Amino acid sequence: QKGRVGFGKGKAKEVPEAIRKATEQAKRQMIRVPLREGRTLHHDMEGRHGAGKVVMRTAPQGTGVIAGGPMRAVFEMLGLQDVVAKSIGSQNPYNMIRATMNGLQKESSPRMVAQRRGKKVADILNKGDAPAAAAEPAEA
Repeated sequence: QKGRVGFGKGKAKEVPEAIRKATEQAKRQMIRVPLREGRTLHHDMEGRHGAGKVVMRTAPQGTGVIAGGPMRAVFEMLGLQDVVAKSIGSQNPYNMIRATMNGLQKESSPRMVAQRRGKKVADILNKGDAPAAAAEPAEA
């Protein structure tokens, strides 16, 4: 519950063995997702896998996890506290989880965007404030 989540699927004749295989696979496929304030996503996004499509949106504090079955499990394991999600298309749980993971891989934090563009995080976050701040000294 610290911004890491994985998905695995195991098959065996006995349940404990299947769980062990799925857990091993999930650990190998673990992804790290940057969280804003440790509770929600940085931006809205959508993920696709086959016919499955999921839409994930950021939410204000206190909203909680509003998501259907398999997606809710992924968000709770990830440590998200406030998120609104909707599954469109496939009702298959595996496709929903894979679409959710696909969307979460697209998540990028301001720090990642700044690093990719070779700028400072403040330049990325204060993009709307920059022209207003530049106009004020000219008036004074």
